Amino acid sequence: MIHGNVRVPTPKNELVLAYAPASRERDELKDALRRMSSERIEVPLQIGGKAVRTGRTSEVRMPHRHSHVLATVHEAEASQVEQAIDAAMQAKQEWSRTPFVERAAIFLRAAELLATRYRPILNASTMLGQSKTAHQAEIDAACESIDFLRFNVAYAERLYSEQPDSSPQIWNYMDYRPLDGFVLAVSPFNFTSIGLNLPTAPALMGNTVVYKPASTAVLSAYFVMELLREAGLPPGVINFVPGKGSAVGGAALASPELGGVHFTGSTAVFQGMWKTVGENITRYRQYPRLVGETGGKDFVFAHPSAAEDLEALAVAIVRGGYEYQGQKCSACSRVYVPESVWAKLKPRLSELIGELQVGDVADFRNFMGAVIDEASFRNVSSYIELAKKGGDAAIVAGGEADRREGWFVRPTLVQLANPRHRIMCEEIFAPLVGLYVYPDSRYLETLRECDQAAPYALTGAVFARDRKAIALAAQELRHAAGNFYVNDKPTGAVVGQQPFGGSRASGTNDKAGSLLNLVRWVSPRVIKENLAPPTAYGYPFMGAE
Repeated sequence: MIHGNVRVPTPKNELVLAYAPASRERDELKDALRRMSSERIEVPLQIGGKAVRTGRTSEVRMPHRHSHVLATVHEAEASQVEQAIDAAMQAKQEWSRTPFVERAAIFLRAAELLATRYRPILNASTMLGQSKTAHQAEIDAACESIDFLRFNVAYAERLYSEQPDSSPQIWNYMDYRPLDGFVLAVSPFNFTSIGLNLPTAPALMGNTVVYKPASTAVLSAYFVMELLREAGLPPGVINFVPGKGSAVGGAALASPELGGVHFTGSTAVFQGMWKTVGENITRYRQYPRLVGETGGKDFVFAHPSAAEDLEALAVAIVRGGYEYQGQKCSACSRVYVPESVWAKLKPRLSELIGELQVGDVADFRNFMGAVIDEASFRNVSSYIELAKKGGDAAIVAGGEADRREGWFVRPTLVQLANPRHRIMCEEIFAPLVGLYVYPDSRYLETLRECDQAAPYALTGAVFARDRKAIALAAQELRHAAGNFYVNDKPTGAVVGQQPFGGSRASGTNDKAGSLLNLVRWVSPRVIKENLAPPTAYGYPFMGAE
């Protein structure tokens, strides 16, 4: 028992390691890549702290070398999900009563393990299983994951310290209870850090979790679970149930014990989950909290004055559009450029895109790896074929795809004559960027076109020297992006600096990496204690004249 107002350490963003030749971190990562590439591991479910092998298995393959199997994964069906729910509800009794200082210590310990011994493990598994380069893995699997763990602990402390006022002879205080039920966490393939944050943020606040990772990111998710186990997370607090979305989600959403959903993935899937929750609303013990970050059609918008920063604009489009194969929720997917800028920007973009090397991420000279799987490869290939048919579309750079060894797609830039072309409006989630050239005189009209062209509102950027132009863009695009960038690419949000999330078809905008997200995982109870309760029922106004 601790008597004292314990303060958690002040968080600082984890420094990004460079992985330069001959550096210690590069050698450690290379060793981990060689070791993981040479073995094939078995990934069981983890329910109540016990490994569960179902015998229904799938394989984890390298996207950039799809003949290479990294792991065999046991998949959950409805019966295992029900077991996981039972385990979560049993663990909840003790976990919800565990003092915050003890819960916080577990996640702070996990952050330190990840900053040291687990760093090459999480990075290598992310590189091999999700085809990220060393830098992309480092900023995600290592740094952002560490930041989520440290900053969420500090945000939780701030939230708990928010208490109501008290009047004379009255003491009011707030009890930040966990939700009345379990939380279903469903994570995507593209960020290992999201796979860590979605289950751990609710768990930090005293909830217990049923966690379903994306099938194409199970390898890194498995090592996240190992990290949390070693950090001291009790059995049953987070139950790991890889499997098909319909099997896991169907059973979890049908449970009366559902307290909330923490989701990142496609808009269609989240809307389907929301619909199912609505249909089941009378059977739940409480109204489930639905927190989702979904699709995006993120933009870079250039004003004519951006001609003075042409190189910065070109680099923002290339990095924003093609890092991690355009598979970031925030990736630049559409660009608006004035005619006066396009004449000089076009050859520079073509040059830069042509320099980008694509291949095995274990070769650190490559800027890009492969798209995640065959379905993604087929999808982006269909858009490339659409562009090749001409009409309103013309390929400026790239346009090649090769599936022989891995799911490789060259970074592709397509110029569109029609701002409502499918490539300018639909989420593609691949290294394909659409670009529309507008007349300089139609800056305002094109801003409004950008606002209305897609149903999403996740990230966006404006490039300009003219401050009035920047202010106008911020005004006209106020609801077009939850994370808005000025003279910068629309990717790379940092925990504690740019809390992440969008609205419209991009999600509930509950801002991962901030206190706002943690608020969703508590159900506050206000307690009023009367220190001098009245002993007579009458009031002064009742006295005789």
